[in-house]
Amino acid sequence: MKRFHVHVAVDDLETNIRFYSSVFGTDPTVRKQDYAKWMIEDPRVNFAISERGAKAGVDHLGFQVDTDEELSALREQVAAAEIAALDQPDATCCYARSDKYWITDPQGIAWETYRTLGEAQIYGVDQKKEAAEAGACCAPKPEPVTIVPRKGASRKCC
Repeated sequence: MKRFHVHVAVDDLETNIRFYSSVFGTDPTVRKQDYAKWMIEDPRVNFAISERGAKAGVDHLGFQVDTDEELSALREQVAAAEIAALDQPDATCCYARSDKYWITDPQGIAWETYRTLGEAQIYGVDQKKEAAEAGACCAPKPEPVTIVPRKGASRKCC
């Protein structure tokens, strides 16, 4: 089953933890010195915040899946649409190990699709790998795609 994922960069982690804990009616499922995550069941969402020096605001969106089959099916949809993707098998990011890929929408918003494989004790570093081999966390991201409107399609909103 898929779970919607939102990651927001914040300026003040403690203030945001208090805010989102009130909004969601529960404390974070994961809490680190620079990161917090809520695994909410209703609605089914993985909502994470981090204070790591990025510009405050939506950092990226995505889908978390439970199985390799779900990850493969979503990756095939992206390939069939000829959307550039960056594959990151066995990547370490946000205190977790995951198989994932990244795409970027036409507005430049990064989308991460991933299956969690296990935990990591350090943000972006797998204890089983040397730091140099662990790779960048949540980066790099591919270039935005260009969507060409269908002939006769309206560009009006709503």
